[in-house]
Amino acid sequence: MAIISMFYGIIVSMYYLDEKKHHTPHIHVKYQDQEVVLSIPDGELIEGNLKSNKLKLVLAWIEIHRDDLMADWELAIHGENIFKIDPLK
Repeated sequence: MAIISMFYGIIVSMYYLDEKKHHTPHIHVKYQDQEVVLSIPDGELIEGNLKSNKLKLVLAWIEIHRDDLMADWELAIHGENIFKIDPLK
């Protein structure tokens, strides 16, 4: 697992070689005791639960950084180092 961004108490990470369980490009998001898995292409909630105001922030961040996230996804599924992505400001 690699943390790719942190903002407003939210931690966004991506796991290496993680395309088998969810079969779609995705990120893992943690906020306090909550965790979700979100699809990168459409921001769809795949798994978990997150406060709605935090979810809105993450979805906006995904929209802004979709191309960077997809580039990181391609690196991660091949076990290569991924890059940090700017936080939501």
